[in-house]
Amino acid sequence: MFSNLFYKPVPLKTHNEQFELPDGDFIDLVWTEEKDSEPLIILLHGLEGSIDSPYVNGILKTINACGWQGVLMQFRGCSGRQNRLDRSYHSGDTGDINTLTSEIKKRYPDRDLAAIGVSLGGNVLIKFLGEQGKKSPFKVAMAISIPFDLSICASVLKTGFSRIYQRYLINSLSEKVRDKFKDKPAPIDLSKLDEWTDFFLFDNNVTAPLNGFKNVDDYYTKSSCKQFIKHITTPTLILNSKDDPFMNAAALPNEDELSPSVTLELTEHGGHVGFIYGSSPFNVKYWTEKRIAEFFRSQFN
Repeated sequence: MFSNLFYKPVPLKTHNEQFELPDGDFIDLVWTEEKDSEPLIILLHGLEGSIDSPYVNGILKTINACGWQGVLMQFRGCSGRQNRLDRSYHSGDTGDINTLTSEIKKRYPDRDLAAIGVSLGGNVLIKFLGEQGKKSPFKVAMAISIPFDLSICASVLKTGFSRIYQRYLINSLSEKVRDKFKDKPAPIDLSKLDEWTDFFLFDNNVTAPLNGFKNVDDYYTKSSCKQFIKHITTPTLILNSKDDPFMNAAALPNEDELSPSVTLELTEHGGHVGFIYGSSPFNVKYWTEKRIAEFFRSQFN
């Protein structure tokens, strides 16, 4: 997500929807223009992503250019508006995508549904596909730069250059927590928020208790998507890079952990949600967008 330095967003014709959830909370959706009977693709963004993230714009632009319709599900509190409840979004939260998908199936019963998940959103998508198994509502799915094992990724982000990513994300998350509880009591003690500067500490003291987990180990164990891959029956492409600064080789699933319906495509280079190719930094092309078009066309046709 930090490799999009030269990306120039292309304006898209979109409309927004505040989608009410069963628990009284809401998520904000961004829809691309209506494509009648064409496939509809749900996009799940990464940690602290939104419609303003360049990679989100690029994926929605690709979906639109292929003649399909896209809808971005912005996780709770990620649209620029705080969600109503104390809880937040997290890497294992498959309830909201389940609710949204059920509603879309009611609205468009005759349209093919597909999904794309990026980073945290990819972890959520893979976990959801594994939980659903043969009941999956999607004809096809794709996950990009997913963490696989949250504990390993949290360890990697404490080392070397990866600490820059960790600092950026923790600062963003901490600022959001402060804003959420500036005018109402927090259900957790935030007096040491500035000291929770790595993901183990932040997730143990903020993410886990706000979202009903016992502690960080409980959260990571239940939410890591690797354990769900073998249960997937939806044709799914996972695109990851070997030099992703969010993970290492130990996080990758082995062949026994892959479902026959899942293709794991590993590139030598690409970073985290980068996958830049082309001869000029001023005419950047993104491998993810190319693979999205190729893979979904092969499945829809």
